[in-house]
Formats: sequence, structure tokens, C-alpha cells
Amino acid sequence: MWSEQDTAPGAVEAAIRQLLTEQYARDGACAPARVLNLVVVVDREWRGEVLNRLEAVGRYHPSRLILCAVENGRSTIDATVAITTEQDREAGEPELVRERIVLELGPSHLKALDSIVDPLVVSDIATVTWSPHGHPEAVDALLHLSQVMLLDSVNEFDARSAVSRARELASDAYVVDLAWLRSTPWRERVASTFDPPQWREELGRITSVTVHHAPQSAVAAVLFCGWLSARLGWDPGSLVRTNGMAHGKAHGKRQDVALQLETDATMSVPGLAGVEIETASGMSIGLSRGPGGLTAKRRDRKGHESSWTVLGASRGEAGILCEGIRQALLRDPAYAAALERAEAMVG
Repeated sequence: MWSEQDTAPGAVEAAIRQLLTEQYARDGACAPARVLNLVVVVDREWRGEVLNRLEAVGRYHPSRLILCAVENGRSTIDATVAITTEQDREAGEPELVRERIVLELGPSHLKALDSIVDPLVVSDIATVTWSPHGHPEAVDALLHLSQVMLLDSVNEFDARSAVSRARELASDAYVVDLAWLRSTPWRERVASTFDPPQWREELGRITSVTVHHAPQSAVAAVLFCGWLSARLGWDPGSLVRTNGMAHGKAHGKRQDVALQLETDATMSVPGLAGVEIETASGMSIGLSRGPGGLTAKRRDRKGHESSWTVLGASRGEAGILCEGIRQALLRDPAYAAALERAEAMVG
């Protein structure tokens, strides 16, 4: 480890190079476990909680972690650099080296945060930026250094500002949205329901979609409807909010589709609470949160009903973050299409 108070980026960069040189001298078989740079901007009081969340992620998605802890009233930069290695490797196997840089700085540093972070990133791998506590000025400063922006749209004031911010960032970097990833099990189950040939034609007969969501997760519901619209060729109109609900219509190839977003005040975690889809022939499907997974219900054209539990659909917030880091190395074109339709709904 190395630490220094009132330091500068050049000194931090020299320190991490020195620590790595010393480690290579001790064990020539060591190798940095890097697939990306992960730059995280957090409020200082939440530093420990965020580091704990990243512990599991770092094991499966190794990165050079640069954590910027923002403390009100601070005018200098304190830094700590840690190099760690695995202790349980087999004889003759390469020793994985993990790198963590923690910078304690003040709000005045955020507008020029790129000049502080730039010397610390590894230039030949992708850089991911995540700012879970806001600090948009820091995100804007780091945008030209970042290939991927990790965000959680539920942290924005409302769905309109969330979609607008995501679209703004997407013009300069690839966006991975945790609000979108929370709906992955719901999208997979809806798609699989219509996958059998005998149900495929019902996709063109959908007449209504109702989405229940946590109070802070209206944007997740909008993105879900945006995904359906993009995949099925609907042209959604603006949503109107009344009595805690948002409703509107999407123009389909055969008929209009009624869209309704309802808040579920009992939801204590972000994300969706339920989805109901009805078709003109009388078929309907419903998904809702239940013990151990999602509870699915289906009624066919003849009125016959069936229900089952989709086990293991929930990954928890730790799993969502882990998937967000994994998605930084992939590309999901479905999100961009859903975001475009979502903008039409909240614009």
C-alpha cells in the first residue's frame, strides 16, 4: 500500500507504477487482472458501502478501480493506492494482481476531474464511469475519457429527466442503465411466453399493456413499454399522468395499444412489480413478484387459465451491479431502441 496527503495525480501514478514494479520483482508470474478501468465518483460518507458493493464485482470482472470520494469543504487531494494478490492460487499458476486507487477530494475538483483521473487510467483498455450519487459535473468532465457510462436512471428526478440524461450521455458514450437491467427477467419471460408458434400471432393482437412499478421506478416502466414498442413496431404517443398513473396509446400495425403505468406503493426496492398484457382474441398474460421468483399467469382464447412460478428471476442489487459491469464489455442494441421510444412517451 501507499498513501499520501495533499498529493497530486503525478505522484499517485508514480506510486502505482512503483508498487507494481516491486510486486513483479517479488513474483515474475504475477499479472494485472485488468479488463477495464472503473472510475467511481461517490459521496465520502458512502465510500465504504460502495466499496463493499464492488468487492463481488471485482472478483468476476477485474478492473483498475479509481474511486473518487467527494467531501464537502475539502480543497486538497489525499490518495491511497492498494495492490492485492490472491493467496489461494495453485503452484505454477499466474498470480493475479488487483489495483485500487482511492482519491479523497472536494467539490471544487469535479469540473476538472478528467485532469486528475487521466494519468491513472490504463490507456489500452475501456474506461467505465459510474457516479451513483449524482455529481453530473464530474460525469461531464470524464465523458471524453470514458467509453462506457454506467448509470441508474431511477436516481433522476422523474422519468422525463432520466430519459433526457441517458440520451444526452448516449451521444458520446455507450450507456449501461441499471434501471434497464432490472427489467431483464420481465422482458425475457414476456418474450418466451409468445415464443411458441401457437402464441406467436397474438403479438400482433395486443390491445393493452399495464405495468406496475416501484414509486421511484417510473422510468423502468417507460423503458419496458419502449422495448415492446421497438420490438413490435409500435409508434407510442405521449403519456398523460393523472391520479398517480400514466396512460397513453401506441399505434400498432393492426390497432392502437392502450398503455398504463401504475405505481405500487408497497414496493420497497426499485424495479417493476407486475406486467399485464391482453390481446384482442381474449388471451392475457400476467407477471408479478412472488416468493422465490416471478409468478406467471396465462389465460388462453377459450378462457382456460394456468399459473406457474419462474424461479430465480431476481438477482438482487448486487447482481444487477455485477451485470452492469459485464454489460460494459458487451453491446445491447435493444436499450437504444427502447430509449428512443421512451423519449417519445415522456417528451
